[in-house]
Amino acid sequence: MNFSKIEQTPDNPDDLPPARRRRAQRLLAPLDTDERADFIANVAHRASPSFDFYLLSLVSGAILTVGLYLGSPAVLVLGAALAPLMAPVISIALGTVVGSGQLFLRSLAGLIIGCGLAFLAGWLGGGFLYQGDEAILTQAVIHAQVSWLNFLVLAISAVLTTAAIVHAENDRNRLVLAFPSVALAYELYLPLVTAGFGLGDRIPHLWPDGLVVFALHLSWSILLGAITLAIMGFRPLTLFGYTLGGAVALIGVILALGLSSVSAVVGARLGLPTPTPTLTPTLTLTPTLTSTPIPPTATLTPTLTLTMTPTPTPTLTPTPTPILAIVRADLPEGVRFRAEPGGETIGFLANGTLLILLDETVEIDGTAWEKVQTLDGEEGWIVQALVLQVTATPLATP
Repeated sequence: MNFSKIEQTPDNPDDLPPARRRRAQRLLAPLDTDERADFIANVAHRASPSFDFYLLSLVSGAILTVGLYLGSPAVLVLGAALAPLMAPVISIALGTVVGSGQLFLRSLAGLIIGCGLAFLAGWLGGGFLYQGDEAILTQAVIHAQVSWLNFLVLAISAVLTTAAIVHAENDRNRLVLAFPSVALAYELYLPLVTAGFGLGDRIPHLWPDGLVVFALHLSWSILLGAITLAIMGFRPLTLFGYTLGGAVALIGVILALGLSSVSAVVGARLGLPTPTPTLTPTLTLTPTLTSTPIPPTATLTPTLTLTMTPTPTPTLTPTPTPILAIVRADLPEGVRFRAEPGGETIGFLANGTLLILLDETVEIDGTAWEKVQTLDGEEGWIVQALVLQVTATPLATP
């Protein structure tokens, strides 16, 4: 009696016979059920988070925080280059497509831990490095805004990273992962670290903007990764997989569309106060009338002739001309208005706000502070380099 020979599928695709290896490479995904399961398990193993992912997330978050503090785009690119491989994002997309709840939850938990470490680095950096200088917030404000150019980079990097992870079967192919993954890490970690930086120094409206941009980028990267995997031939192994994949995809689309529909975020104005035009009053000199005593009435006598007494005209006493200045700062949030030099912030002054200089200057730690008064009569202190003195031209009074 002849028994059919049982064929075993090696765990490592490199151990397959040459003919089967060439057949697997020609296909986007193996067609045999066992081969598909082994292939999906191999891809899931490459995309699972490891200890290096958590360590590099913390290192990348710290470098991105320094880049935000220095306002240096080069340091920000360095932080993204040292970020870990964004494999957990693709692993979440893979769990969504194949319908594996265990893979989905495990990858999601790993991604949350890695993102939490990057957010923690930004939060600590914002609390210890930032000293109230609004000029260094330029890069932070830029990356807390939704940009179509950033979204285009995110879409391309998510698709290329997904395709590279699927075909990264050797060390040479794994090197290709670094290029799209750096761009994907730049679009995910930078707004997240910006949110932590804003929360660490309690900068209003900066940290919620960064979190919304991060959530929007993450949802779209997972959705685009899932679409790429579906195009490459990945399908759910069970009927439950279609239900899980459809539910997760639907939630991702609703979340992405809901966040993108917020007009304040698209306009990069989430949480920012609505700018109102400031009326600039015209300085006029108010004359002060001085009372002149009325001379006594002359008494007529037969021998005297009445003589007219000249009456002096009123004297105009002009009030001192106040010294005016305007706020000159290109920051969307304006500049801080403090109760004392370097003290507690009592408000923000928008660019172009008209102020009255009170001729009182204090220098603390190399920073000159100017005491000013708003048109509403509120007095406070502002950094002297952020105000520009103007010359008021009084109107002629007839």
